[in-house]
Amino acid sequence: MKKVMFISSTGGHLSELLQLEPLFKEYDSYLVTEKTKSTVGLVQKYPQKVHFLVYGTKSHLIPYLFKFALNIIKSLVLLLKIRPHVVVTTGTHTAVPMCYIAKLFHRKVIFIETFANSKSRTKAGNMIYPIADVFIVQWESMLELYPKAIYGGWIY
Repeated sequence: MKKVMFISSTGGHLSELLQLEPLFKEYDSYLVTEKTKSTVGLVQKYPQKVHFLVYGTKSHLIPYLFKFALNIIKSLVLLLKIRPHVVVTTGTHTAVPMCYIAKLFHRKVIFIETFANSKSRTKAGNMIYPIADVFIVQWESMLELYPKAIYGGWIY
């Protein structure tokens, strides 16, 4: 059975990613997100399938840089531990290092651009677009900004 890692930051990106929950049962799936009060309950729902990265916000730049560096190391360790065939993400900063590490190990990367953007590219989208094996947009208008993308419609 294929191993699939689903990864995103907490908040709206995670809400979008969890809309893909029916796929969790079709694969040997793992969920990776940031550890916050709102995400610790995921461990009860998906025992031994949830892994956490350190939560950080760019509004506190210096601590964020250290947390980001730590998350890069944790991402490498998780990729080596889980060994997914595919990494699926809805973004954002938490997922970017994992996607690049996955590509280094010749894994497939599937990026789903956020529903929240219908007229502009996201930073995570800009960074992952060049390496994504599949890049999905939820708004048809986004195909103008990401010509190689696939219009998948809304996740919600």
